[in-house]
Amino acid sequence: MMSAAQNQSTLEAKLEALQCHFTWDMDPSRSKLFRLRDNLEDIGTEEGYSWLGHIYNLQGFIHYQLGFTDDALRFFSRAAEAFRQMRNTVSDEGPWLVVNYGNLAWLHHHLGEQAESQAYLSKVDALMNEYPSPSQDELHPEIYAEKAWTLMKFSVEKQLLAADYFQRAIRMQPDMVEWHTSHVLALVNAFNHSNKELEADVLEKMKIAKEHDPDNLYLAALYLEARAKKGKNIEDEARELARRVLRKPISSYSGINPLLKVYRICVSADEAIDLAEEVLERHPDERYLKWCAAVCYKMKIFLHRDSPLERSLVDRAISLYREVISLYPHSSLKKKIELANIYAETNCQVRADQIFKELLESDLDPEGAQILYNCYAKYVHFIRKESYKSIEYHMRAAEIPLKTPYSRNSIRTLERIKERNRNRMCREIEQFLANLQN
Repeated sequence: MMSAAQNQSTLEAKLEALQCHFTWDMDPSRSKLFRLRDNLEDIGTEEGYSWLGHIYNLQGFIHYQLGFTDDALRFFSRAAEAFRQMRNTVSDEGPWLVVNYGNLAWLHHHLGEQAESQAYLSKVDALMNEYPSPSQDELHPEIYAEKAWTLMKFSVEKQLLAADYFQRAIRMQPDMVEWHTSHVLALVNAFNHSNKELEADVLEKMKIAKEHDPDNLYLAALYLEARAKKGKNIEDEARELARRVLRKPISSYSGINPLLKVYRICVSADEAIDLAEEVLERHPDERYLKWCAAVCYKMKIFLHRDSPLERSLVDRAISLYREVISLYPHSSLKKKIELANIYAETNCQVRADQIFKELLESDLDPEGAQILYNCYAKYVHFIRKESYKSIEYHMRAAEIPLKTPYSRNSIRTLERIKERNRNRMCREIEQFLANLQN
């Protein structure tokens, strides 16, 4: 007979071999977990939504990581039920449950419930035997698709990897429309994250995906945005899409946010505000819409910083941001920074200083601190005209060992200052940058 220690070792080896959220190398900061939780809540749970099981699975993992084990179990159970309803198959079981059962095996293991954990491991084995992958050397396409979707939500750095996993899933199971759409969205996200212009072949893939998924207004809005950035006249199409969006249930996947960007690019900032207010009037309790409207007002203020603005517009922007911050209490760092910048742009520097002072004194994880230091460095440079203090905070952002757009921006800023060679801190910057490389 195997000893208890051997049994435990065998169980842990089986758990480590599972394909699920607990083994996908996701170790996020607490602030990122809260931000993800809010993002997933804003997607909504419209009946029939094709990714609902995946949403609940990821929510379960996030709640476990945050220490809310009862909520984690509740979401994993919801995920299993959502998959059964969505797939609409004769059998209640299918390969789409492999990840979910893996999550449950891990959760019960962490709770010390080893018999339950072993039961879910047995369920995974049964599913893998009954539904083997069409390709011997690859994961089942359902697993690739869920892994891809999860990485796409989890990290801007892993969009190309997510696209690759979607591609593998599609090769084995080409009839899943939502996989094709999400594959294209991952490619677009990768380009947007790198600040590169969309390549012609990606734009063509967007067009094809839109034709095959005509009800996906989020994709339709992104496609219009991409064309607008290339100088296409799509104003009439934008207005038609707005009419369709207004008829749909509102969520972060309804297309309203990219549509508002389209309005700002090719219609006007004022009409973007009008559209945001119209949608908000129809759905006054949707916090996501309040954030969308707040961003429209912010962009109007920033785009017209050299022109006098009506006080009512500024007051509305500030009021919306304050409300949005209260509605996202655990993921409001960037929103507070944006509010501070609105105050700074509208001659309320004292209030901007106060917000930054409170944030700098708050307890932030490394990711949050890096965001704050980078944004504060820009603020003290452009608003307070304190170049040396700006350099100090760009250094603070850069020395936090996280590769993010914020660290890259701070490093690029320091490199430009060094190259111009007109600042008395150039030698210090040069030494600092050299140390970063080591």
